[in-house]
Amino acid sequence: MMEVSTQIEVNKSIPFLTQGAVDWERDPLSFALIEQGKIKRSELQQLLEVSSSRSDALGVALVRYGILSEIDLATILSEITALPVLEASAYSVIESAPEQLPLRFLKSTQVIPLDWDDETMILAMAEPRDLDTIHSISAIVNLKIEPRIGLCSHIQNCIDRLIGLDQQPVEEISIDTDEDLFPSEETYDDVSHLRELASEAPTIQTVNRILQEAISLQASDIHLEPGSEGVRVRYRVDGALRFGETLPLKTSAAINSRIKIMAKLDIAEHRLPQDGRIQIKIAGRDINIRVSTVPILYGESVVIRILDKSRVVYDYDFLGLDEQTLTAFKQILTSPTGIFLATGPTGSGKTTTLYTGLSQINSMEKKVITVEDPIEYQFDGVNQIAVHGKIGLTFPTILKTILRQDPDIIMVGEMRDTETARIAVQAALTGHLVLSTLHTNDAVSGITRLLDMGVEDYLVTSTVNAVFAQRLVRKLCAHCKTPAPGNERQQLAVGCDHCGHTGYQGRVMIYELFELNEAIRKMILERAGTDKLREKARDLGMISMHECGMRLVEQGITSRSEVLRITNQS
Repeated sequence: MMEVSTQIEVNKSIPFLTQGAVDWERDPLSFALIEQGKIKRSELQQLLEVSSSRSDALGVALVRYGILSEIDLATILSEITALPVLEASAYSVIESAPEQLPLRFLKSTQVIPLDWDDETMILAMAEPRDLDTIHSISAIVNLKIEPRIGLCSHIQNCIDRLIGLDQQPVEEISIDTDEDLFPSEETYDDVSHLRELASEAPTIQTVNRILQEAISLQASDIHLEPGSEGVRVRYRVDGALRFGETLPLKTSAAINSRIKIMAKLDIAEHRLPQDGRIQIKIAGRDINIRVSTVPILYGESVVIRILDKSRVVYDYDFLGLDEQTLTAFKQILTSPTGIFLATGPTGSGKTTTLYTGLSQINSMEKKVITVEDPIEYQFDGVNQIAVHGKIGLTFPTILKTILRQDPDIIMVGEMRDTETARIAVQAALTGHLVLSTLHTNDAVSGITRLLDMGVEDYLVTSTVNAVFAQRLVRKLCAHCKTPAPGNERQQLAVGCDHCGHTGYQGRVMIYELFELNEAIRKMILERAGTDKLREKARDLGMISMHECGMRLVEQGITSRSEVLRITNQS
């Protein structure tokens, strides 16, 4: 699947860039107009409300409603921004626009690309301070934007010429009401109409704004959930969902179509679940995005998983393991054969742990193959295979094949079924080191899970080296945490602007490592229960996740209530 790469990058040296509603007391254009008596404050406020509802930049609205001539607007903007005003001849050489920028979008935003290369695009703009439009176009074309000031009529005539209308005006795009921009349910199957909606300026700007907000919050997921009151936007930050905003329900079709186009999904299909992937670049950072859609009562629920490479460091120090666990961890991963399992719920960092291990043991002398669904991060020197169930490329199918590829190390994204588990065990028995994940509550339960999946006990004891269970707990905000009354060694969450008034900022791992030795293997063959296995492991020195978390509490890194919440202990 082709990946879309975008880059949101703006020249910060340009003064007075605007985004959203304009405060006339701070905006030099508004201030100049009031000082010159060209508009009253009350009229300006009304104009700002109207232009906001139409997603017009202030300068465009001033010309649209006849308050300023386009020449006066260009002159004032040039004085404010020190940008040049383009002559009419500048547009004569333009023969086309980039195919990523629909002409309807350029029409509604009053911009036209003049020239571009591999790094920069020069834009003629009626309102060059419109940061929303600059961000949107930069994200679409993956280039840095350099604006120039253009007269509205010059830009309009150029676009009309490009779409072959010449003297015929292009139909005005009215977005004064939701009905105009966002159609009723009956029109959702009109693919061409959905594509038009997805390319409208308000839609592109809304999607980009949501993505930028998620990145700034360091969110792991974005949830777009249509309901009776509108489309609820929520962000998962540090494992907890945080409310963002509510969009009009009738924006759902356009926004979903925009996201589907970016993820190369079928925009006409809204009755079946779909999964896609996007690769973007924001402020020089590579961001992988996974998109999942599923039909619900009021439309489609969309969940966007954000995988920010810059936030993950595949280093043992990043995992935060204590010295004893780290020594054992390294020793297990240097074993030539056997199985190492990472367990925990979705979003607990299992894949990051395995990737960290792979990054440390990967070398020119070893062939490493991974089987993932999907591939979350790309590794140089590692042969990564993505599962594709629709064409029969499943975990078992791939595993049977890659054993003939002469690997030294195999990573299986998840042991989901008996067949996958059996093949992984067979691989370990034939001289391979196998890394994989399971969904269990703790480390010891990983053994029970394999037995429940039908793997014989003697195979489990012959192949499994260790099981590593983990969770992520929220870290107390360093700016507002406060000592607990009567216990100076424990800290409480308070909440401030730095942490979004949650009291927490960032997450840290708590963990337990269950190693299989001869005593443990004997108990497994004797079919000892989980509780007895856990008790024996504790006697042999295993630290539980709860105890690991309470150590962090004593260090003032997290709170007792947070550890109890994650470990389900009272």
